[in-house]
Amino acid sequence: MTINFNKNNNGLVPVIIQDVTTKNVLMLGYMNEEAYLKTLETKKVTFFSRTKNRLWTKGEESGNFLKLVSIKNDCDKDTLLIKVNPEGPACHTGSDTCWNEENKPTFGFLTTLEKVIKNRREIADSNKSYVALLFEKGINKIAQKVGEEAVEIVIEAKDSNDELFLNEGADLLFHYLILLQAKGYELADISKILEGRHT
Repeated sequence: MTINFNKNNNGLVPVIIQDVTTKNVLMLGYMNEEAYLKTLETKKVTFFSRTKNRLWTKGEESGNFLKLVSIKNDCDKDTLLIKVNPEGPACHTGSDTCWNEENKPTFGFLTTLEKVIKNRREIADSNKSYVALLFEKGINKIAQKVGEEAVEIVIEAKDSNDELFLNEGADLLFHYLILLQAKGYELADISKILEGRHT
């Protein structure tokens, strides 16, 4: 791999650290060539600390190492993307990331939808929210709705109306997310089981 350490006239390139599992960006650091080579050798991410003016392996004091998975160079060969398995928080403040965010798996809009369902459940105004009404009626009603939507998607799968089929799929997934929360789980719990089966 060719890395342009001299582009910024200081021998350093920025390094973006990403959790290989959650895909969340954990932190940004800098490497010189020596830090890069040490990272390859030890399989623990090592930076060049501009404040300490020396090599610094993340976790050397805290034990929160960043275990190397892969390194990619960008199109200009002057920025690295390093995917890691973090052993503890990435930030010196104790936060999972240097942006004070939780390093949890996210599923795009489905994660947003899970938050909406949670908020509607907590508001618990069944006069204004269909979700709140379902939670008020209890687990049996929620499970029944999942069953109804499952039957409807099976029926639509046998027909040729793709729009109806996709809409029934959306209804099924929506009600399943409600059922998961009613049982105290999230999509991440299902993802973990599927990942375990895959490996």
